Amino acid sequence: MSSPRGIERMMIGLADGSHLTAMEQLPALVAENAAHAGLQGVLIYLADLQQNALRLLTGPGGDLDESVEERPAELRIDGTLAGRAFQEVRMLPKTGADGGVDWWWVPLLDGTERLGVLRISTPDADETTESKMRHLASMTALLVVSKRSYSDSYARLVRTRSMTVAAEMQWNLMPPLTFANDQVVISAVLEPAYEIGGDAFDYALGDDNVHLGIFDAMGHDAAAGLTANLAMAACRNHRREGVDLLHVSEAIEGVLIEEFGRGTRFVTAILASLNFDTGLLKWVNRGHHPPVVIRGGHWATTLQCPPSHPLGLDLGLPVTLCHEQLEPGDRVLFYTDGITEVRNREGQEFGLERFVDFVIRQHADGLPVPETLRRLIRSVLNYHDGLLQDDATVLLAEWRGPSHRRLRL
Repeated sequence: MSSPRGIERMMIGLADGSHLTAMEQLPALVAENAAHAGLQGVLIYLADLQQNALRLLTGPGGDLDESVEERPAELRIDGTLAGRAFQEVRMLPKTGADGGVDWWWVPLLDGTERLGVLRISTPDADETTESKMRHLASMTALLVVSKRSYSDSYARLVRTRSMTVAAEMQWNLMPPLTFANDQVVISAVLEPAYEIGGDAFDYALGDDNVHLGIFDAMGHDAAAGLTANLAMAACRNHRREGVDLLHVSEAIEGVLIEEFGRGTRFVTAILASLNFDTGLLKWVNRGHHPPVVIRGGHWATTLQCPPSHPLGLDLGLPVTLCHEQLEPGDRVLFYTDGITEVRNREGQEFGLERFVDFVIRQHADGLPVPETLRRLIRSVLNYHDGLLQDDATVLLAEWRGPSHRRLRL
């Protein structure tokens, strides 16, 4: 059994070794330093882009020193113990034929973004051991995030097929799929992940507010991706200058017209801000589908607001700033038409009612918000036989209220 000194050596070794370590060297660095705390056989599995599988991160050349059965290169998220640990965000033991624990599956979280899982072998199974595994997983997640932005190896590992240039732009612009603090949870999903063109989402914290945005650019190609990218960049630029929502939307329109001309390219959007302390939601609707509020496990309201014209059309319609007072626990759903208007073989739409009902039912089952959206997008894909003709995006924001202190996805 390791001593507190062993845990300290593990954490210091990981921190010191991280500075000159590339993504491909992380497995060796983590395994070497985990041994100081009595944790053996550590493997890093990262979720693919669509969160269908957990894929093994290997060292240089991808050499495996154990059998495929002992360390498979890929594990499905649905139907495996490792996948269950990822879905439910909790440590799970894999027991052997003798009833003992062979290894543990430990979720890898960057804040609240699910990155994957660790597989850890340890002879102990007490609270101290679980604490050591949590510390190791936390540090490993930070290391993965610090290296992934400039690692082609990471990008290749989490992709299961080729990606379009438009999708490459979108994924590199948008924030992580999940964020949470004591007062708010934010999560998003996008499909088709490898061919998204004109959809995008955004969120950012500033002062006492979280700023939210969802964009749907005309088309489904690289031009649509460029339009959405420009709209989001213009939104961030003016928001960071302290411009209010009304004038941010007008500024985005000005940038689009300057670049593409009047009415040539356009974007529908919802731009919103949510006050952490009061729960006051403010938003403007630029030709987009209105958000939905789920309260107390029921569809409470659709946030109606006089819509202005889509960004870039310059039709001269007034832009209205609308307000809604949220209650603790309220969930606000922002979405694009690719979610609700997808049709099955019989031509029936997935529809807004089915969409909202799915989210409500999954919430009633106590699933974490990111897992609810992961299952939602699986349901939408299955409804359309796995292929989407349009981008489908959901952004969910849950306000927990000023008194909420226990962090739980």
